[in-house]
Amino acid sequence: MIKRLALVIPSIGPGGMERVMAELAHYFCRQPDLEVHLVLYGKTREIFYSVPDNITVHTPHFKFNDNMKLWSTIKTILFIRRIVSSIKPNSVLSFGEYWNSLVLLSLYGMKYPVFISDRCQPDKKYGKIHDILRRFFYPGAKGIITQTQKAESIYRLLFKYSNIQTIGNPIHFIDTNTDIKKENIVLSVGRLIETKHHDQLIRTFIKINKPGWKLVIVGADALKQKNFSYLKELINELDANDRVILMGNRLDVDKFYLSSKIFAFTSSSEGFPNVIGEAMSAGLPVVSFDCMAGPSDMVIDGISGYLVPLFNYDLFSKKLELLIDNYQLCKDFGKNGKEYINKYSPELIGEKFQNFII
Repeated sequence: MIKRLALVIPSIGPGGMERVMAELAHYFCRQPDLEVHLVLYGKTREIFYSVPDNITVHTPHFKFNDNMKLWSTIKTILFIRRIVSSIKPNSVLSFGEYWNSLVLLSLYGMKYPVFISDRCQPDKKYGKIHDILRRFFYPGAKGIITQTQKAESIYRLLFKYSNIQTIGNPIHFIDTNTDIKKENIVLSVGRLIETKHHDQLIRTFIKINKPGWKLVIVGADALKQKNFSYLKELINELDANDRVILMGNRLDVDKFYLSSKIFAFTSSSEGFPNVIGEAMSAGLPVVSFDCMAGPSDMVIDGISGYLVPLFNYDLFSKKLELLIDNYQLCKDFGKNGKEYINKYSPELIGEKFQNFII
């Protein structure tokens, strides 16, 4: 018997949440007994990552008008309700901590089971209105999916809700069977937002001052923050244009993992950072801040990389320099990480999602 699944998300734009939904879409569309629909309802409805050819994509016929935000939101609610009703899904899977309440409101009173998942730091505050909406609507979900055990324990207390399951992210594995040669590159991948602290990473790297080494940052502006220009000015001030390179958004990010020797991550707020898993799948050792959730689920300190206490830039610098000076240690850590990260393969994680929501 064919079952129908509706994947509901604002967009498939460049971002970790969107990357996960795209990976899950590919997994679900490989299942012979599933008919999969993708409902995009955000302002841009962008598709940055590839989606399967056999998925049905639904988008609104109207543009979201910020000058008429309330009316556009009402139209979005009606669109979600109408499209889901026409699909008649056996299950609905919604992603987005700022959006799940909207989806639950849109489908309120309907018979379709809705599973939701937030994709950020589990104790993050969203503002009074969002917090009230989440407390009211989240218990009405059929199930809640968290990315880490820490997030699950927080959500059980926050929402007094029992049907919660922790499922890590499906990691996009990097094919390492290539002729791409390693270079003296420290790589960082992520949106150019303040919580990633790329400015401090740049200062830290320049302070280490290792001739012949470069810091490459892949990612672009997001959340209406204009950090690309700020970081460019910082690089100019430090006279580091030949040592620090901003690449913007790239679809060919795999080649950067393959050509780099070390992955550095200075984010202070995460749910489950896919880029760490991708770096590990490419055999890169990781130096990361041990922020509240995510890095410690993937990186084993001293085995596949280093977990550094939050904002301890001196220790971060020492660990990064240690790896720069010892390529054999890089290779040993990379080998260990590549083996460990297999537990987050798209097939294994996709199966866990399928067993829970369908």
